[in-house]
Amino acid sequence: MKRRQFLTAAGTGLAAGAVAMPAIAQSMPEVKWRLTSSFPKSLDTIFGAAELFAKAVSEATDGKFQIQVFAAGELVPGLQALDAVQNSTVEMCHSASYYYVGKDPTYALGTAVPFGLNARMMNAWFLHGGGLEVLNEFYKKSGLYMLPGGNTGTQMGGWFRKEIKSVDDLKGLKMRIAGIAGQVLAKLGTVPQQIAGGDIYPALEKGTIDAAEWVGPYDDEKLGFQKVAQYYYYPGFWEGCAALNFFFNEAKWNELPEIYRSVVTTAAARANADMQASYDAKNPGAVKRLVASGAQLRPFPQEVMEACYKSANEIYEETSAKNADFKKIYDHMRAFRNDEYLWFQVAEYTYDNFMIRARARG
Repeated sequence: MKRRQFLTAAGTGLAAGAVAMPAIAQSMPEVKWRLTSSFPKSLDTIFGAAELFAKAVSEATDGKFQIQVFAAGELVPGLQALDAVQNSTVEMCHSASYYYVGKDPTYALGTAVPFGLNARMMNAWFLHGGGLEVLNEFYKKSGLYMLPGGNTGTQMGGWFRKEIKSVDDLKGLKMRIAGIAGQVLAKLGTVPQQIAGGDIYPALEKGTIDAAEWVGPYDDEKLGFQKVAQYYYYPGFWEGCAALNFFFNEAKWNELPEIYRSVVTTAAARANADMQASYDAKNPGAVKRLVASGAQLRPFPQEVMEACYKSANEIYEETSAKNADFKKIYDHMRAFRNDEYLWFQVAEYTYDNFMIRARARG
């Protein structure tokens, strides 16, 4: 009897296994996607986030989900990456939402706005403050889904051919600057230009532009800006952080098995954290080398900062009055920012300032 019971139980187990194994296999199909980046391969940290993401997806699926990464210009120009996702040329892209303010100024809020959130606050807003939900409600209208794809931290103010001593020095200045920041400076007389990262150096070299902001010391050194502009300003008040974004064609995202959507979300989170850590590790050495090679490090005058702050708030009021999506998300983000700075003032700000003074004393 015991032998018959064992055989019966074993047979039942085999039958269950025969049912389960195909179900598992079906949940891990062969999938091949293409990802177009807005960045050149030479920028190993910002472009490398997409490579790290694709590698993590492949490893987690035993190679069954492959995402081929293309640099800016290989499939489409860097500033057309989002269009390629929307028209299904590719399944996804790695870009910066604020590149697309020409479509709608609300796009700026997914990356950075002047005097907005810093990097830690941005991630907190995305992941625990409801930011990702309100942004994806907006992106859904364009057939998109977004996951955070990295952060540069607070950026530098950029490279200038001449010193900026007052607001008057901004008048008539042709500057490469993206997003709403360009509108802020335009109010003060600057002529903003939107130019992809790989095209900034020749534009500065030829004098097509007078100034340019990009990211920070590590990337700026790689692009060689110190060779064509002398003055290096800080901080990039238009980007207290710059959040990068993985944008997915929503229909393609929804077609993925649930297990693959989970893998992609986890891989994106890994790339998101890695980029900030990489820049924080690399920027100190890079800024030392830039100064040693002749770059003139300068803070923006307080007058310039105050004028830009006033200009930014005017633009937010004007834009909110005519764009309900922008108003909804900006108000949401601003409320979160204000509470965050209360906390940072209590802890982070006081600690950081003490450490800066302690370091200066040796």
